[in-house]
Amino acid sequence: MSAFVNEQELRPELSASVIVTTYNWPQALECVLWGLFAQSRKDFEIVIADDGSSVATREAIERLARHAPVRLKHVWQPDDGFNKCRILNKALAVASGKRVIFTDGDCVVRNDFVDVHVEKAVSGRFLSGSYYKLSEHVSAAITKDAITSQEAFSANWLIRHGVKIDAGLLKVLAKNKFAAFLDAVSTARPSWNGHSASCLRTEAIAVNGFNEEMGYGGLDVEFGLRLNSYGLKVKRIRYAALALHLHHERPYNTPAMREVSQSVKERTRELGLMWAEKGLDQWLLRDGIVQLPACDQVTTYEVS
Repeated sequence: MSAFVNEQELRPELSASVIVTTYNWPQALECVLWGLFAQSRKDFEIVIADDGSSVATREAIERLARHAPVRLKHVWQPDDGFNKCRILNKALAVASGKRVIFTDGDCVVRNDFVDVHVEKAVSGRFLSGSYYKLSEHVSAAITKDAITSQEAFSANWLIRHGVKIDAGLLKVLAKNKFAAFLDAVSTARPSWNGHSASCLRTEAIAVNGFNEEMGYGGLDVEFGLRLNSYGLKVKRIRYAALALHLHHERPYNTPAMREVSQSVKERTRELGLMWAEKGLDQWLLRDGIVQLPACDQVTTYEVS
């Protein structure tokens, strides 16, 4: 095991850490990072939670880090199958921000994404966002220029590139008071969504992070259920925080994995569990020391 003191104890507190999960899709991660580099506020850090990607992802991160306007951390663990909860906990352990905002390596966010998660935070609640799902054809049209210019987040641009005009486009059109109104009247059931959700880091620690008994299927909902048991309610930002979801397949999604995850989730729900028995405390000790296996790698890129 390698151990170090979390930088949170040594530096001024950041408003947030944006934790981005990734696995062997550097092209999509590049789009995600350009979206985060374009954020309107800069008092946050990016923590990439890498579940065992090959060297191509590391090389892409090293290249992109030269353009990052904020500190960027790359937390990598060896590939041992689908272990998203494990790498999320390790990223949570090394995060330095007061608030932790979670998104995925296939979600490209608008330039107010971090600001929405920080400014709409309310005591006693976690924030639950959503995404606008793109087709394979439209996903292929998303480029650095379209992201940094913010054209990709306009309804006109999306329609020109093949998006159908329907009620779903309200997620793109909604901003400010209109978004707040839609969030207030929405009947969609809110839950913790790994592509756009946030809470205080202390709240995530209080429930022992993510449940590493779980594979694919319901791991985000299970985390949210334990936050509920801790006493947090949900605040919906379904329309306020825009994320574009890039099209991809899920070969790691197996019936056996879903069955195990469903069983764990239902046990958490039925028993009202708050604490994950196999969770964050393996990697973040009570005294704030981060302890990761020697085979893991944590690389920090400071703003140049």
